[in-house]
Amino acid sequence: MDTATGRDREKELEAIRRKLALLPDKPGCYLMKNIEGTIIYVGKAKVLKNRVRSYFTGSHSAKTHRLVMDIVDFEYIVTANNIEALLLECNLIKQHSPKYNVLLKDDKSFPYLKITNEAHPRLEVTRRVYKDKAKYFGPYPNAFAAQQTKKLLDRLYPLRKCKTLPDKVCLYYHIGQCVAPCAYPVEKAEYERMIGEITRFLNGGHDAIRGELEQRMAAAAEELNFERARELRDMIAAIDALMEKQTITAAAGVDRDVFGYAVDKGWMCVQIMYVRQGKMIERRASAFPYYGEAYEDFMTYVTQYYSDNPALPKEILLPAAPTPEPDPGVDAKAAVREAGAAYDAEAPGSAEAGDLVAAFESWLKVKVQIPQRGDKKKMIEMAADNARVTLEEKFRLIERDEERTVKAVEGLAEWLGAESIHRIEAFDNSNIQGADPVSAMVVFIDGKPERKEYRKYKIKTVVGPDDYATMREVIRRRYERVLREGLTLPDLIVVDGGKGQIAAAVDVLENELGLFVPVCGLVKDAKHKTAQLMVGDPPTPVPMRRDSQEFYLLQRIQEEVHRFAISFHRDTRSKRSFASQLDDIPGIGEKRKKQLLKHFGSVKAMREADVEAFRPLGFGDKLARQIVEALRGPAPDAAEPRDEAEAADGVEQEE
Repeated sequence: MDTATGRDREKELEAIRRKLALLPDKPGCYLMKNIEGTIIYVGKAKVLKNRVRSYFTGSHSAKTHRLVMDIVDFEYIVTANNIEALLLECNLIKQHSPKYNVLLKDDKSFPYLKITNEAHPRLEVTRRVYKDKAKYFGPYPNAFAAQQTKKLLDRLYPLRKCKTLPDKVCLYYHIGQCVAPCAYPVEKAEYERMIGEITRFLNGGHDAIRGELEQRMAAAAEELNFERARELRDMIAAIDALMEKQTITAAAGVDRDVFGYAVDKGWMCVQIMYVRQGKMIERRASAFPYYGEAYEDFMTYVTQYYSDNPALPKEILLPAAPTPEPDPGVDAKAAVREAGAAYDAEAPGSAEAGDLVAAFESWLKVKVQIPQRGDKKKMIEMAADNARVTLEEKFRLIERDEERTVKAVEGLAEWLGAESIHRIEAFDNSNIQGADPVSAMVVFIDGKPERKEYRKYKIKTVVGPDDYATMREVIRRRYERVLREGLTLPDLIVVDGGKGQIAAAVDVLENELGLFVPVCGLVKDAKHKTAQLMVGDPPTPVPMRRDSQEFYLLQRIQEEVHRFAISFHRDTRSKRSFASQLDDIPGIGEKRKKQLLKHFGSVKAMREADVEAFRPLGFGDKLARQIVEALRGPAPDAAEPRDEAEAADGVEQEE
């Protein structure tokens, strides 16, 4: 560590130690800050003094150590009890989105089924939950499950479908999926019956409803109404298809959410099993990196999950906190006494588990259990096992991708006769009939894109659509700078094109700059897809199989550099067109051009806007009319990009 840096860290720790001495013996939340004053971690504690001190004493995992090294200050908020700390932590995380906290991406993103509170109610899938006296059912683990359930219920119970009542009946009425309140009166009792049936179905009464449908099907068959009997048979089959995924049946038909989690390599996976009427209907897994204590971060996830979830089960099952393993070299009883004194009930244990259960039950008004034995404990273990399998699969996929990438790079080196290929730089040019010519370079290191080293070029010396001359200019500018600044040379240069582009690049490299770097070309087919690799002097095609990992790697490189070049060309063309149309308007300079583009997003949106749309920017009506007229009128002749405009683009350019 640098001496000055070490001294600065000592000063920070000394300031932290002084604040630690002032911490109270009360519950609350703490907010860790970095050197910029940004909140990077929020936690809760039963005893603030002990919990916050634990970050700055003893040893930690690598991830927690990384968090601690970023902490230069902290704040705390005292609460009256644990439940207040629980809810405050959740709200603070939502407010500040700290870097090191477990963040539930969007609490309201789970789909729900909703029966609206209207004179003519509707059944719909929604991701937003409001206090509007409607009935909400869910959450469903994914939109497909919610839509499939709604589709079945639409066939069983024909509530209205239109948001606004039309003047006449629609197709849904003709296919028996709407009672058509737009044309026919519907009794309130009929709506209450259907809503009651839907509620019973969604609360797990599938078997009873299925039995009723079977009776109605048999009655229709006896009356020789075979068409109706077939419709009822199809509805029964739909219920069976919807429910066939239920793989677990518990003895008690209770609605419950079962949680389990697993941690490995700095990642956590939380598995939720949704059990309704004693049957597991679905499960959901979420994997994310974590930085604090595993169990605390898991509980933070659970708190966020339920913070905006109105459709609660009757029971929630949570795993117990792990007990700390005793040091074999220390007397067991002494270790327990020492741990109790050091953590003051902050360490996981039965007392803390009881407090946790009480806090959740008081908050959610549902039964919360941390089972220690029996079937419920087995269900939690099953959820934890599934979470562990999910993490293992994730790491296996990463390792497989890594292995494939390494093999692809090694195989490419063999095809090209090189000892190894570590760094690849690829180039592509873009223009439309010579207008706004640009070029782009992407960098792949060990087969993976290194985006911070991508570069963009505005062509300066080439007039017209001359791809060879453009390639010569870009290669010259790039590798003159590499030589001038002592940058790393690539092991392979890839150009978009065939013999002509390869020859242009090799000529500049060898005859002008004295560099001997392998150059290969990627030739596209008639559909603009990578067709073959060309290399050598004179360039000849490499007989590489199209389903090989090496060919897939080259495809990725060519697609990436083409995407990057096209994107840059569009931006350049749009800005030039935008600038040329506004340059002659008095009062519009570079700052206002950027302001306009940021506000409207595109020239098209600006052209279609009215005068009022410019008022939030502080533009007067007269200036707004001038802008609109300039954009809607005949565009003036395209002007060449100016040095000032180029500087304003904010594009990192190579000289």
